Amino acid sequence: MEKLQSKVFQIGSEVEWENVGPGLNRQVMGYDDKIMLVKVKFEKGAIGELHEHHHSQVTYVVSGSFELNVGGEKKVLNEGDGFYIPPHVMHGAVCLADGVLIDVFSPHREDFL
Repeated sequence: MEKLQSKVFQIGSEVEWENVGPGLNRQVMGYDDKIMLVKVKFEKGAIGELHEHHHSQVTYVVSGSFELNVGGEKKVLNEGDGFYIPPHVMHGAVCLADGVLIDVFSPHREDFL
């Protein structure tokens, strides 16, 4: 069985953006069976609906402003901030100003491939 993994290098201008909802687009920027890096672009007002998954997740706010809800706790995060979401914790986001998030998942998100 061939090992699950992306190409070694991802050139941002060559990676397709996938529309995943109104004002939401993502690029999968690298993965194997243990980890995945995803860039998500939000337009102001876009909503990352409340959801949960079995993956651990850490996210870095590259730009913009977001109201995060993690396990019922709400906080506004801005450029340079980050957050951690344990497995099976409900979470979501509302974009307050156009921005980009970098998500890291472990293990990889099978549903993104």
